[in-house]
Amino acid sequence: QVQLVESGGGLVQPGGSLRLSCAASGFVFRNYAISWYRQAPGKERELVAIITGAGIFTNYSDAVKGRFTISRDNAKNTVYLQMNSLEPEDTAVYYCNFERDRRPYWGQGTQVTVSS
Repeated sequence: QVQLVESGGGLVQPGGSLRLSCAASGFVFRNYAISWYRQAPGKERELVAIITGAGIFTNYSDAVKGRFTISRDNAKNTVYLQMNSLEPEDTAVYYCNFERDRRPYWGQGTQVTVSS
């Protein structure tokens, strides 16, 4: 059974940092690119970052480029999202995602709130 479990969210002040984790199971983790998405209240879910299976290639949305870093540890079946210089606009529920046979899989999400 495929599972994606996000953790690491919380309340942080503007300018602060958080590291999110996505623990995966139930599939051959190293074979799949993994993405982080986020959804703010009243807005559509948006792609934040993606990393290929071997971790060689990454890509970021313009909104987070230079502030967020996606990485993975295939030995631990875990993907990370290091978020620095957080802004109130980064407040959202963050989800990890992958797609297999054209079917998307999602975790339950972790809330990130950036506020003073």
